[in-house]
Amino acid sequence: MRAVVFDQYGGPAQVRDVPDPRPADHGVVVRVKATGLCRSDWHGWQGHDPDITLPHVPGHELAGVVEAVGPRVGTWRPGDRVTVPFVCACGTCASCARGDHQVCERQTQPGFTHWGSFAQYVALDHADVNLVAVPQDMSFATAASLGCRFATAFRAVVQQGRATAGEWVAVHGCGGVGLSAVMIAAA
Repeated sequence: MRAVVFDQYGGPAQVRDVPDPRPADHGVVVRVKATGLCRSDWHGWQGHDPDITLPHVPGHELAGVVEAVGPRVGTWRPGDRVTVPFVCACGTCASCARGDHQVCERQTQPGFTHWGSFAQYVALDHADVNLVAVPQDMSFATAASLGCRFATAFRAVVQQGRATAGEWVAVHGCGGVGLSAVMIAAA
């Protein structure tokens, strides 16, 4: 497959051919149809994330079509339109049992703990826990923005900030997450 790869932190990234990923028993391989670029990708490229090993394919904001399915996956089939949260949960640890997948004790993150979505294909673990169906009428570009920036902003505005109708919300820094927070607060 073709992918964006960097071999040294802060060094050049190149588009080149690399081996296609294979699904884990509990995972899938997704054909990437859209992927976002996040400040976290820059941090990874700079070497600020200890989970990244070189050479590396970045990218964690993605949407696409299921291409291959591991034998222990029960919900998803090739051809399904999907996206995924930034933090992929194991589904079995204490945090997951409480419904706190975003702080899973055995989390994986495409583009950080393993190769990501700046490629034709990306492997995603624990598919039955992590994949989210993308409606037919939603663009892949829109769906790719939901798993990181919108999920992060929603948690900040609604779950942590507990903003309610009629309240003012101040957002400092309007990148992808900040603009998503503005939209969620306005809604």
